Formats: sequence, C-alpha cells, structure tokens
Amino acid sequence: MAAIQSDTHRLRLIVRYLVLILIAVIFIFPLLFMVMSSLKSDHQLLADTSSLRAFLPVGDLSLKNYAGAFERAPVGLFVFNSVFVTGTTVLLSLLVCSMAGFSFVFLHWRGRNVVLSLILATLIVPFETIAIPLLLEVSKLPWIGLNGLEWGWLDSYRVQIIPWIADGLTIFLFVQYFKGLPGELIEAARVEGASWFQIYLRVVMPLSGPVIATAAILKFLVMYNQYLWPLIVVQQETYRPVMVGLQYFFQLSPAWGEIMAYLTLITVPVLAFYLVLQRAFIASIASTGVKG
Repeated sequence: MAAIQSDTHRLRLIVRYLVLILIAVIFIFPLLFMVMSSLKSDHQLLADTSSLRAFLPVGDLSLKNYAGAFERAPVGLFVFNSVFVTGTTVLLSLLVCSMAGFSFVFLHWRGRNVVLSLILATLIVPFETIAIPLLLEVSKLPWIGLNGLEWGWLDSYRVQIIPWIADGLTIFLFVQYFKGLPGELIEAARVEGASWFQIYLRVVMPLSGPVIATAAILKFLVMYNQYLWPLIVVQQETYRPVMVGLQYFFQLSPAWGEIMAYLTLITVPVLAFYLVLQRAFIASIASTGVKG
C-alpha cells in the first residue's frame, strides 16, 4: 500500500514538473526569439520567422545590430532615464502608499473608510480621461530648482515621477496585507511606549516583505513601460524614457534587427529587477498574511 502511494506521489510530482517546464518554455520563447533575432541581419531574421530557426543561433550571427542601435539612438541615456524615473518612483511610492495603508488600518480617524473608498474608485478611471487636465496643471505648477523659482514641470524628471507616486492599487495592497497582521504586536508595541511611526518603521514594515515585493514589481512594470505620459510631457531628448525612444527605430525604414537589439537592451533592467526580488515575490504569492 505504501509502495502504491509512493508511486502515485512520484507520478504526480513528475506531471507537475512537466507542466511547469512547459509553462517556462512558453514564456521563454519570446525572449529567446528576441535575443536570437538581435544577432541576425534583417533578411535572415525575416526568413527565419517561418520556422524554428527563429529561436536558434544559426546563420551569420554578429553584434552589428547592437552597434547600429547605439548609432541610431542614445540607448544608454534612455535606459538611464527609465531606470532613474522608475526606481525613484517605486521607492517613493512604497514609502507614501505604505504609510497611507498604515493610517487606514491602524489609526482611527473620522472618515477613513470614505477616503479609502474614494481612493479605490480611482482605479476605474482610465488615464486617458485625465491626461489633458493633468497636463494643463503640471504645465503651470511652480518648482524651486537650482536656478531658483521655475514655472512648469514639462521636460523634466519630476513630471514623470511625482504624479505617479501614490496610486489606489498600491495603497489597496498595503491595506489588505496590514489587516492580516496580528493586532497583538501593535498592542504590545503601544504598551511599551512606542510611537505610531516607530511601530510603522520597526514592527509593521519588517513583516511586510511579501507585499513590498509585490507592490514594487507591479509599480516597476507600470512605470518602466510608460509611453503616453512621457510622450505628452517630454519633448527634449535628455529626459526621454526607453518606450518613447523606440520611435527612433521606426523613422524612415524600420531596421528590425536593431529594433530587436534595442528591445533586448531595455529588457535587461526588468529581468535584473525581477531576479533581485524573486524570492520575496514568490513568498508574496505563497503567503496569505501573518497569522496571530
């Protein structure tokens, strides 16, 4: 009987791993196609798309497309702009939204449920409906910089960062996670004389690794893939992100090999960011909250 159960368990394990391998292969294929295509000439790239050769390192391979991508556009500048804007926005968003979530869950103040409902209601508002009003506002807002008082936020990093620091989804994630934390920890900290900020910093946040990783990854993907808003508010090449920079490769005649090389280069920060947070991300999926 034990042998039969052992064989059944082994069979289920094999089937499970086969399914996971199949899913991994399906997700890897687009990345493999992108990398292989970036090493081929346009003629060979288009010819190989009708067969499995598109996923294999066959033919005349070279790094010419990468050199051509850097000649056609300031790729390094675009990647830096996106990484800087995205990284800064993610850090500020985690700070602001976690503090907001903390206040909604642990601080008792009048009207908090109404305010939270209004924040969550913003999730159903398409960005396209507020893009023009938001553009009109940021074009006349003041800013104190190195040159003194300035008017207007256009063509700057701040116009790509500040409007996206707080959002309803990130606040909602923190609120839901904080509700699952044991209240005994908060009560014990209060008895010990800890302030609310100390509880937030030393008790709640150290236990919030899974939700921090989840919120960071979701925010990173949204910000790194921003296209419409930077296209509207950024005219100078100095501040353009990678998605707007993709236009450079469709001017005149598209160079498909260079496009694939560019896509490969701008995908590297995304993969690096995911690998850094991989363990915390997996924990955030497996965890349903800390139980008291």
